Amino acid sequence: MSQARLTNLDYLKEITGGEPEIMQEFIQMFFDQLPEFRDGLTSHLANQKWKELGELAHKAKSSVMTFGMNELGYRLKELQLKTQKLEDIESYPEYVKEFMDEIAQAEVELTEDMKKG
Repeated sequence: MSQARLTNLDYLKEITGGEPEIMQEFIQMFFDQLPEFRDGLTSHLANQKWKELGELAHKAKSSVMTFGMNELGYRLKELQLKTQKLEDIESYPEYVKEFMDEIAQAEVELTEDMKKG
């Protein structure tokens, strides 16, 4: 049984006018950002750089929401707000893990979409 899709390209289709080439460029830009998000979130968490963690969560939020990952976007927003107040610091690893898990699935889905053209 396949999992429900995490990504939804409706918004992307709207902002690109459904042009396949432009959509692929957006997906590629997203893929290009993933190492920064993955490495950054992991290292900021490990080094307890909460301000940087929150700023990167904010940046990642915009990207994931472009691909219809609104639930993950809201979670990143929560993380961002918590880092600003240094609230629930013990919960931060869970947010980062959730991001890693969901982004891995999103990458698979979007790679499939790229192949379809």
